[in-house]
Amino acid sequence: MADRVILYTHPECDLCVTVKLELDEQGTPYDEIDLAKHPEKWAELEGWTNGERITPVRVEGGKVTIGYRGIGCAFYD
Repeated sequence: MADRVILYTHPECDLCVTVKLELDEQGTPYDEIDLAKHPEKWAELEGWTNGERITPVRVEGGKVTIGYRGIGCAFYD
């Protein structure tokens, strides 16, 4: 069985909606981590992005995709 997709999202990022729609259309199951609801997961996301606070981030089988088609939403403290 293939690894399940983990998708880090934020409600203020329209690109996250686009990625979720694409995954749904493909029938790809995923676990969403909404960073607004789970702010403690920012540190986990930063581990995948070399310290950047950017969404969406897709993790699948050890492969990390940051943003959507090269574009992401950046968040700053």
